[in-house]
Amino acid sequence: MPELPEVETIRRGLSEFILEKKIMGVEVFCEKSWIGPKEISAKVKELRRFGKALIIDLDNGKSLMVHLRMTGQMIWQGEKRYAAGHPSENFTAELPNKQTRVVFEFENGKLFFNDQRKFGFIKVLETAEVEKEPFIMSLAKEPWQMSKSELFEIMQRHKNSPVKAVILDQKNIAGLGNIYADEALYYAKVHPETRAGKLNEKEVGLILEGARKVMTASIDSGGSTMATYVKADGTKGDYLEKFAQVFRREGQKCGRCGGKIVKIRVAGRGTHICPKCQEKK
Repeated sequence: MPELPEVETIRRGLSEFILEKKIMGVEVFCEKSWIGPKEISAKVKELRRFGKALIIDLDNGKSLMVHLRMTGQMIWQGEKRYAAGHPSENFTAELPNKQTRVVFEFENGKLFFNDQRKFGFIKVLETAEVEKEPFIMSLAKEPWQMSKSELFEIMQRHKNSPVKAVILDQKNIAGLGNIYADEALYYAKVHPETRAGKLNEKEVGLILEGARKVMTASIDSGGSTMATYVKADGTKGDYLEKFAQVFRREGQKCGRCGGKIVKIRVAGRGTHICPKCQEKK
């Protein structure tokens, strides 16, 4: 599943190709992948993001909520082909193909929604109702919107839970997935198994600061390579190669103390830490 930086990368990239372009029609190949009326003839006015959901606002009062889930792709075919999402032979293969679920016909090209596993979807909403959509209403604030005191209060409400489980819950803080949770906790020198109630406000502030820093760096670099999500022009992000300090670096030396990075399991997820830097309370 894409994490917030990957979806933000896609939002920025696709804006270049479909913003102010008119959708002439929609062809749906998989009913499971489309929720709502199929008759659309409108211009794209804005692309927004709520957590990991992409919102495409149209000039007819409707919006499209796109969730790529695990294997979703959005591929633009005009004078050039641009791809966003799970990389595969679809980036160069003839389209539509057996993985194509929805096709948008634009005045100057086509936008294909491909999804191998059929977990992703596109839902038609009234623009005025987007923020009332249950999925979006369930999202907490993103790291940039949240204060240290707000996150500390959340930790106290979940004082007996491992801190990693708390920050992975999108109802507590939105957008942090496995990669960025590990990186934020490493930044703060906090062991992911530490009970949330044992953290002081300074430590919680460092987790929030770390989340902002690592996610901003990822967005600026185009997202994580490992997550199999790529930029809108089909090139991969390079966050893990350039900036990741612990994620998928087990067996390597910690850049801060020289200790060995290890992989453990916390909250049901593979978790990367430096045991020397991140001592468990």
